[in-house]
Amino acid sequence: MPSELSQSLGLPKSPEGGPVFPEPWAAEAFAMTVHLHENGIFAWREWAELLSRELHKPGRAEDGSDYFDCWVATLSELLVSRGIADASAILDLQKSWQRAAEATPHGQPIELANDPYR
Repeated sequence: MPSELSQSLGLPKSPEGGPVFPEPWAAEAFAMTVHLHENGIFAWREWAELLSRELHKPGRAEDGSDYFDCWVATLSELLVSRGIADASAILDLQKSWQRAAEATPHGQPIELANDPYR
């Protein structure tokens, strides 16, 4: 039986009804969210409300192209509010991944080890 999260509002779907991910990181964020939900960290209703709020914030892409950015922002908010993650640690990791991406030659996999400040 599919997770309730796979029925999330606006989740891009294939013609067969399965989720479609624009990049591997989006699939990983989805999988982490499903895992946390299935382990009782949060209820699906709570997730849906928080994700909907994030999706409807001013400045969000009308075409839904930032859907998984909203997904990650919602996941981060939940993890911080539950005391599972630290907001500054999440921000530091985001910055580190950005530096790694900028330092990675085109066509090569982006690895956190590529961050010149790590």
